Amino acid sequence: MSRGLYVLNGPNLNRLGLREPDIYGHTTLAQIEAMCREAVGDAPLEFRQTNAEYQLIDWIHEACDRADALVINPAGLSFRSIPVLDALKMFSGPLIELHISNIHARDEIYRTSLVSPIATAVICGLGARGYDHAVRAALDLVTDRAA
Repeated sequence: MSRGLYVLNGPNLNRLGLREPDIYGHTTLAQIEAMCREAVGDAPLEFRQTNAEYQLIDWIHEACDRADALVINPAGLSFRSIPVLDALKMFSGPLIELHISNIHARDEIYRTSLVSPIATAVICGLGARGYDHAVRAALDLVTDRAA
């Protein structure tokens, strides 16, 4: 991996560990970041979270220019944000959409992600462990493309 991996997180994920722990668990975003850094080893990693749609879009644009792979948990923007979708369509590397909860087992409003149809892969329902799987898969996908 020459350019690195971006892990981008959308609204309210800064409240992990406190926010609806029966759905999202007790693991904090800082603990998830540490897990991701351990999983990728020496590979360059940008790990970020924002509550602002425009900031997430700017970071996706940055990833388009600087990342080999992108893991994104758009959170609530998954279901309503055409601008996030349009930005993600510009990313040419492996794109993994990630959700902590199983969005398909939740209320109807959470079941249809706009991002899923353009993602290389979707991981949902594995809790915080989903991040570990996502970053490892992203690295594998980049290696497979380079081979």
